[in-house]
Amino acid sequence: MLTSCQGVLDPHGPIGLAERLILTDATVVMLAVVIPVIVLTLAFAWWFRADNHLAQYTPDWEYSGRIELIIWAIPALLIAFLGGMAWITSHDLDPPKPLVSKQTPVEIEVVSMDWRWLFIYPGQAIATVNQLTVPVGVPIHFRLTSTSVMNSFFVPQLGSQIYTMPGMTTQLNLEADEAGSYNGLSAQFSGAGFSDMRFTLKAVPEAQYNEWLAATRTGGGALDQATFTELSRPSHADAPLSFGRVDPELFSIVATGKIATRWTPEEAR
Repeated sequence: MLTSCQGVLDPHGPIGLAERLILTDATVVMLAVVIPVIVLTLAFAWWFRADNHLAQYTPDWEYSGRIELIIWAIPALLIAFLGGMAWITSHDLDPPKPLVSKQTPVEIEVVSMDWRWLFIYPGQAIATVNQLTVPVGVPIHFRLTSTSVMNSFFVPQLGSQIYTMPGMTTQLNLEADEAGSYNGLSAQFSGAGFSDMRFTLKAVPEAQYNEWLAATRTGGGALDQATFTELSRPSHADAPLSFGRVDPELFSIVATGKIATRWTPEEAR
């Protein structure tokens, strides 16, 4: 329960808020069935106890249309309601669907590696490793891929985990409504360094975001294909890195598998 206080039950964005509402509604609807069943089970056990002579024993009783209607109608209505809710919200919260906002989305390209996260800002020509900085109140459009195995990008307080797969590109739209630091992680087991595959998403005011962009451009090195190939070497619990210049074609080259990033155990050492 303490973990949930900094997770999906404490959202700080429109997607996370919508997903918490779905979780709450579904839980309440299901409890409307579970609680009466538990209460009635205890009530029936107490009423039909051996020493209760008021309880009628009717071994030849077989059928009651009224009871059959109740026990079948309630689950049918429950399934219809939950199914309709899932149908509507799955379209409303479709990960590639852009968020409604007057702000222009920030484009970020994400590459999952063994075992770290690379974030490329194509519009600003910079990149970071295991750290992600975004402006508050601005939609973030992610394009995601992987170098080797399937992974899962997830910031619990913002919502909607999405898979990353080699040779494919997936999309995700999120937004942080409040300034702060939010924990990001890999929600898909991907090998020995999976538990250390974490990052911090920092949502900051626009002025501070622009200052960070300027500092990263002047303070980071260059991320080209050769550097990326070395960066993709398996590694555990790496410290954050930043690059002030990035090959503009790097993400598309990685997503189409044109860079060899599969290491043998000997090469990984």
